[in-house]
Amino acid sequence: MMRPFAITISFQDAVARVLDAARPIARTETIALDDADGRVLAEDVTASLDVPAFDRAAMDGYAIRAEDTRDVRADAPASLTCVGIVAAGTMTARAVDRGECIEVATGAPLPPGATAVVMVEHTSRQGDIVQVRIAAAPGQHVGRRGADITSGDVVARTGNVLTPARIGALAAIGCSNVHVAARPSVLICPTGDEVVAQGEPLGAGQVYDVNRFTLAAVVKRHGGVAVTHTPAGDTIDALAAVLDAGRAHDLMVFSGGSSVGRRDLLVDAVRARGEILFHGVAVKPGKPTLFGRVGDVPVLGLSGYPTSCLSNAYGLLVPLLRRTARLPPWEPRVERLPLTRAVRSTADRHQIYPVAIIEGRAEPAFKSSGDITSLARADGFFEIPAGVAELAAGTVVDVRRF
Repeated sequence: MMRPFAITISFQDAVARVLDAARPIARTETIALDDADGRVLAEDVTASLDVPAFDRAAMDGYAIRAEDTRDVRADAPASLTCVGIVAAGTMTARAVDRGECIEVATGAPLPPGATAVVMVEHTSRQGDIVQVRIAAAPGQHVGRRGADITSGDVVARTGNVLTPARIGALAAIGCSNVHVAARPSVLICPTGDEVVAQGEPLGAGQVYDVNRFTLAAVVKRHGGVAVTHTPAGDTIDALAAVLDAGRAHDLMVFSGGSSVGRRDLLVDAVRARGEILFHGVAVKPGKPTLFGRVGDVPVLGLSGYPTSCLSNAYGLLVPLLRRTARLPPWEPRVERLPLTRAVRSTADRHQIYPVAIIEGRAEPAFKSSGDITSLARADGFFEIPAGVAELAAGTVVDVRRF
């Protein structure tokens, strides 16, 4: 029989329960630094050397003794004799003595005896005689040993998300591998006898699987590994088999089968093997959302309608997955934009409303919960809290970019 929702919880309560049930992943792995972008560091990394490992020239020019230019003026340059060249990656034992200089490239080790570097732009040269037209201060254009990183410094800490800059710092101290938190494994299973895999002919009343692809894309973008399952039929046994297989993963996500129809059996299958933490959320789209647990594995049941499924994946799966993956909360770019036209909302439900951004304004894009183009033609979404029935044209809303 059909079983109408007796109660629904608020969207905010649903998010809170999902986050409370999330368990940050304990597994770790060692990966190549080449593959470390976006990963979460599982241990502190300490430098075993100074960076740079030597005093070096910060500009192309000449390494000099600063005192040789103490009284220099533009009309009274110092004449120095160039006694050598040091390129980046080479060293010289030749010291700079009084009245001498050595040509240096940016990044080249500072020759012994030199206390400053003068930029080539402030010099002129004929043969081995270099005219220096400005007075140089000690340390000018010199990068000191250890100025960037000192041996013993913690270069990156446990829990840091590895950005390109942090990867660069690790590369600078010679790291080739890093120890990181494993990516959560997420089993994704569409349900329904009507769902058909791409490449198969559609029978009467059948539709191609959409949610497997949208959910997998969300999982990959937010730090997880998507493991897709073939569509499960509308039977307790079929759903139970997937739930049993899902115990080997960190999260399970179903699409379809979570509503109140005669063949919406996911709630029964989860309850038989674990517990239901909520079923029914006062949100549009996505009211028939289910969340439970089988053993230690959270189970999220989303609507089979593509827009409902993806909307609630952003609102519930993303925070659940990111906390599990030890990633910081998702902070999409937000733009405050006026609505191009009025928008009506179901007053007793929190609504997630997709919009296209056109010439600096938010154009409502929602068609229906079953139409994937409600989101495919949108650039982001804003939220309408419960209790608000209408927003007038021109109302400024916070659009969160996908």
